[in-house]
Amino acid sequence: MTIILRVDVPIASFPTSRSREYRQTYPVPPPSTVYGMLLSMVGETDRYKHCGVKIAIALLTEPAKSITLRKTRRFKYKKLDRKENTRPDFQEILTGIELMVWVDKGEDKAKPSLCDRIIEAFTVPSSISRFGALCLGESRDLVNSVDLISNIDPNLKLNYLIQDEYGNLSLPYWIDYVGSKNTHWLRYSLEKRSLTIFPDSAWTIVKAI
Repeated sequence: MTIILRVDVPIASFPTSRSREYRQTYPVPPPSTVYGMLLSMVGETDRYKHCGVKIAIALLTEPAKSITLRKTRRFKYKKLDRKENTRPDFQEILTGIELMVWVDKGEDKAKPSLCDRIIEAFTVPSSISRFGALCLGESRDLVNSVDLISNIDPNLKLNYLIQDEYGNLSLPYWIDYVGSKNTHWLRYSLEKRSLTIFPDSAWTIVKAI
């Protein structure tokens, strides 16, 4: 089973792993970020629940990039209210983010699968128990809309995120929130193609190992 979602996010930032004082952003949300949004959408708090699901991502537009100055926290001292833990930093942000997300059951052994739960969220929304606003990344990066798509113009040009061992994007598909040891990465590139030439290399299997 494969479903297609159209996601609209007015503003977001996907900080690169090596960002420090100047927080750069990836040009596209990493698979791990999209997976987290999908779990939030169906009210799932156990991120291991749907390991094995396959995700593909494509940009409908090229988001505009700008720079903002915002307050960030860096925990240098255990006492959280120490002023040294807070400082202003420059951060890149993206605006006008529109993307397509394909979700396939893949190796997801949960019953119901993530695909089934997403469909249920649209068909019987009262059956979903969740909390908080739906975000793509940080809690401030609110999702404007998510639509379940049945028909797409086959000639539509999309910027696919495809796996490419020589690609210029190194993105996480699984995040280790305790440390970085078990964070898993793949190399990608963005490639513009029509929907009629859906690349198999666009699929990413989200799993912890």
